[in-house]
Amino acid sequence: MVFSSTVFLFAFLPITLLGYYILPRVLRNLFLLLMSIAFYAYGEPKFVLVLLLSIGVNYVFGLLVDNFREKQALTRLFLALMLLFNFGLLMVYKYLNFITANLQGIWGDSVTVTQIVLPIGISFFTFQAVSYVIDIYRQNGEVQKNPLNVGLYISFFPQLIAGPIVRYETVAREIKSRTFSFSEVSLGVKRFLMGLGKKVLLANTMAVVADYAFNLVDYAAMPIGTAWLGALAYTFQIFFDFSGYSDMAIGLGLMFGFHFLENFNYPYISRSVSEFWRRWHISLGTWFRDYVYIPLGGSRVKLPRLILNLLVVWALTGIWHGASWTFLLWGLFYFVLLTFEKLTGFPEKRKSPACQILKILYMPVTLLAVILGWCLFRAPSLIHASQYVQTLFGLNSRVLWDVDTLYYFTEYRFFFGACLLLSTPLVKLAADFCKKIPVIRHLYKLAVPLWYLVVFLVCIAELVLGTHNPFIYFNF
Repeated sequence: MVFSSTVFLFAFLPITLLGYYILPRVLRNLFLLLMSIAFYAYGEPKFVLVLLLSIGVNYVFGLLVDNFREKQALTRLFLALMLLFNFGLLMVYKYLNFITANLQGIWGDSVTVTQIVLPIGISFFTFQAVSYVIDIYRQNGEVQKNPLNVGLYISFFPQLIAGPIVRYETVAREIKSRTFSFSEVSLGVKRFLMGLGKKVLLANTMAVVADYAFNLVDYAAMPIGTAWLGALAYTFQIFFDFSGYSDMAIGLGLMFGFHFLENFNYPYISRSVSEFWRRWHISLGTWFRDYVYIPLGGSRVKLPRLILNLLVVWALTGIWHGASWTFLLWGLFYFVLLTFEKLTGFPEKRKSPACQILKILYMPVTLLAVILGWCLFRAPSLIHASQYVQTLFGLNSRVLWDVDTLYYFTEYRFFFGACLLLSTPLVKLAADFCKKIPVIRHLYKLAVPLWYLVVFLVCIAELVLGTHNPFIYFNF
């Protein structure tokens, strides 16, 4: 089940909200847990056992770590076993097919390629489970004696399938006791509708152009204009798809009294690659920082170890997204860029007049690097990615455009413009400005509810008439 579906919008969500609000407080967590499991079972009934296994095992590890806190050696053993279980589960379901396929390429038919189906959202709920036990160990939240509360934290449906990755320390108190008000519920509804509009009206539309370009058989013969249209379309698609899901998850959390941290902050206006990763998928970046990078020593180590730490983090970031050489190379691509910025201090720590000029020029270079990275991310293989990038720079086809290029540009140019505008904070700044002027402020208050109603109705029309287009990050 996806948020942008009529089943969710007109059946699951109303039933869940109604049941949650009319039930006494003591039953609300149990109700949300049951509805979250039902939400997961709707699309993946056979993998509910995997989710329940993760909940049960990590609940036990949380108790063990808390009870034997004074015995450091034993506690660390429990932590090691917890990591072995969680990442072993992830390795079997997500990476074993990839490993056996590559081993067969080396040793031939003596190796049988496994055909294991990937449970939706396993990367997200595994990272949350690990966060629970480690945060208990670090005393960043109280251990949950009630297994139902652990189950709710790991399986809560708004962020179960595609994040954001919710750290246990950020919601530990709200799991046990939380309040909600009409104003927060109203804010949650608006945030949800904002995300729904991003997904249905922008991401799904950009997907048409991106799919056309990336599904062409021969990238080398593709017109240069088509390659750029496809690359830009996918750049917008993945942003509005994933940030739209995050908006919906944050909005749903507010409806039930939970406060999730922001996951995106206008990443395409970044002035450096480092800044981009502070603005893009913030929950994943901070997870790797706090649970991998800093425990390895962070940046307070000698140069060779610093480079190794960065290599580990970005290799893991790449393969976290999928079992493919393209994802690994995508992570290593960012490792190279971020290592350059870390070692040189450019552009963020350079203050000379010459560097100030270079900083201005570095912003479009950063965006270009991100776009090239998305080409690698989207391409089906390393060979295809190489051909696509070569075509972007005219190293293959010398044809600038064809009839199809003109068609897609003409048909979708207004959507490209809307995506470009909404990738910046200009609309938000304009709205904040309107709130400060008394005359306009009253009109603004009247217009906002009408605007959200229009967005909702248009989205419903698109969902009824359009084709199924699941969220990109469901694959991870």
